[in-house]
Amino acid sequence: MRKPQGTIKGRGAADNPRGRFEKLERSREPDAEIPPRPETVIALQVARSIIARNDSPDLPFNQSINPYQGCEHGCIYCYARPSHAYLGLSPGLEFETRIFAKQNAAARLRTELSRPDYRCELISLGANTDPYQPAERKLRITRSVLEVLWEFRHPVGIVTKGSLVERDLDILEPMSQENLVQVFVSIGSLDGEIARTLEPRAAAPYRRLETIRKLSDRGVPCGVLVAPIVPFLNDKDMEAVLQAVSEAGARWAGYTVLRLPWEVKGLFKDWLEAHHPLKADHIMARIRDIRGGRENDPEYGSRMKGEGQFADLLRKRFALACKRFGLNAGERLRPDTARFRRPGPTQATLF
Repeated sequence: MRKPQGTIKGRGAADNPRGRFEKLERSREPDAEIPPRPETVIALQVARSIIARNDSPDLPFNQSINPYQGCEHGCIYCYARPSHAYLGLSPGLEFETRIFAKQNAAARLRTELSRPDYRCELISLGANTDPYQPAERKLRITRSVLEVLWEFRHPVGIVTKGSLVERDLDILEPMSQENLVQVFVSIGSLDGEIARTLEPRAAAPYRRLETIRKLSDRGVPCGVLVAPIVPFLNDKDMEAVLQAVSEAGARWAGYTVLRLPWEVKGLFKDWLEAHHPLKADHIMARIRDIRGGRENDPEYGSRMKGEGQFADLLRKRFALACKRFGLNAGERLRPDTARFRRPGPTQATLF
């Protein structure tokens, strides 16, 4: 059994456990320990394609774009962590310190949207890793993608924990006027201490509320994802989050229960032992209870919400709170795909 490595300030994981595709076991010499302040390394990547497609029946979109692989926000529960194993890297600390930026994302998107056989439907931006993580402040890849989507009048849904999305209000506001954008901000708890350790480099909860308020005041349709709900850790905060986001201007809400696929299981259990040792066994027991005795349930339909009495109670609490605070009251906006257009080639001026 792997020994937990303690904690690293500003990071979610504290170690680099072996990815499931690695053939060699990782080991370190005594003088080769992980540094107390590991630096983030960003590698520029040339993507061969940019629009990813899925046929998952429990996802509200079929197309997505992820400008970055890996995420410096360092959320310990992130279901995208196992994707680093495909690169021969650890889903642990390397996932949040080895970031791959798709520098040609906008150019690839323009090419793919220009194909005669492309059929317009909503694209989700940031379905896997956050499009507004710290690297975006300098690289501006997400912004370049939004510029192309706006040029093509293509609808987009954004999911983020980053307040940097406010920077792009000059694009989001006109897109919202043509019913082309929705922004969902993920807030699992209003407790700053819980957020600081669960999501060490994401915006603080109060700052995310301010982001919802600023976007809503400018007419950008906003929602919240109360995610992930961790039994006996932040489930008590559900109603408080829903009330706060409603007062900030959010119109819709959804939630998911903690998922622990592949290597995330070990990382999360190490995190519990480091940050909440007295609750660790209790939390894991409840997770197994809502996952049919397992630590993870990959089945469509149940993987997002869980099953059993505790999961049913969460559903009822969520529905009652949304009704009380006026969330999900009206029909969900349907992105306008009829506005999609393929801009012609730019013509040089005669004079």
